[in-house]
Amino acid sequence: MRLKDKVIIVTGAGSGIGEGIVKRLALEGAIVAVNDIDPDSGKRVMEEILAAGGLARYIQADVTSDRSMAALVRETLENWGRLDVMVNNAGWTHRNRPMLEVPEEEFDRCYAVNVKSIYLSAMHAVPVFRKQGGGAFINIASTAGVRPRPGLTWYNGSKAAVIGTSKSMAAELGPDNIRVNCINPVFNPDTGLSAEFAGGEVNEERRASFLASIPLGRFSTALDVANAALYLASDEAAFVSGVCIEVDGARCV
Repeated sequence: MRLKDKVIIVTGAGSGIGEGIVKRLALEGAIVAVNDIDPDSGKRVMEEILAAGGLARYIQADVTSDRSMAALVRETLENWGRLDVMVNNAGWTHRNRPMLEVPEEEFDRCYAVNVKSIYLSAMHAVPVFRKQGGGAFINIASTAGVRPRPGLTWYNGSKAAVIGTSKSMAAELGPDNIRVNCINPVFNPDTGLSAEFAGGEVNEERRASFLASIPLGRFSTALDVANAALYLASDEAAFVSGVCIEVDGARCV
């Protein structure tokens, strides 16, 4: 098992990409803290991991709240005594629309969930990693931060911020043996936010339009992203830091 006994937090793990990541890491022997703001979703994922023989605990937390994120890290330490990897997966987007039509509250939420959460995770996980002698962050950004689409301007900017922040964190935290990497998934029509990305129901016309931009000819899946996270969380990536892996079928080429 590639992650045997590593303690890993995955935020936004109650559905979609986060669910795929946390289940894949648990399958490889990780002890996982399943975080989601929705207890029904988070507990379902935890129970499915336990039923499959994995080790997991659901911990509710709002990734935009300092107190909540502090509690997430603290409860993880209370349960397992350490933290090896922090996967910042929780994300949100405003609806696809002209940039001047996005309300201020949607802009604020976009940056709070996508960017402030990285700040808060660093505030509470970095001291733990330093005390242990090392650790790793995996931040889930998006191809939108590399090759933005019209209609998602503020979301695109938030994901570009995640990419730049991840690289800067890697440079600053490297001397502490803390690795920081990023994954950029391409559009997945099966996630809960797909209609928001598309600006409406993901019908055949919209699917075809998105698909035409992906040279490998298919959409990304949660497992595609989870496999990249598995590598970055493992000791195989011990000298990999400051990189962004596009899981995008060559869309960003």
